[in-house]
Amino acid sequence: MGTSRQDKAAELHARGFNCAQSVLCSFADVAAEKGIDEKALFRMSEAFGLGGGCMKGTCGALAGAMMLAGIVGSDANLEAPRSKAATYKVAARMRDLFEQRAGSFTCAELKGVGTGKVLLPCPACVSLGVEVALEVLVLDE
Repeated sequence: MGTSRQDKAAELHARGFNCAQSVLCSFADVAAEKGIDEKALFRMSEAFGLGGGCMKGTCGALAGAMMLAGIVGSDANLEAPRSKAATYKVAARMRDLFEQRAGSFTCAELKGVGTGKVLLPCPACVSLGVEVALEVLVLDE
């Protein structure tokens, strides 16, 4: 049994949300505090499933966690943005943790494309994406 957010993300994934949508939308309450509703989260993360739609990119679950890092960490200052460097550090930490725990952060490698060895199936990637977000962003469960 995972955390309540991991359970929520698993339920969303089982309903047909892609990996990025499942992770990001499991934090809809956090995003709402920043003025972003769940439908917007769903839409903005749609193209990030399946490793950017082709399995060649970053795992969608990790991408969803990274999007959350931007939502939480951005100063949203359109005139003089200053939060990018800090948000990049958070995203890099997420990527490093995800890779350490999963063996990779790219969709194709995680799914064993070319090797036949699956490192982590999608449901486990979704759970790990939530875990990394909770750990790095230090959000209340």
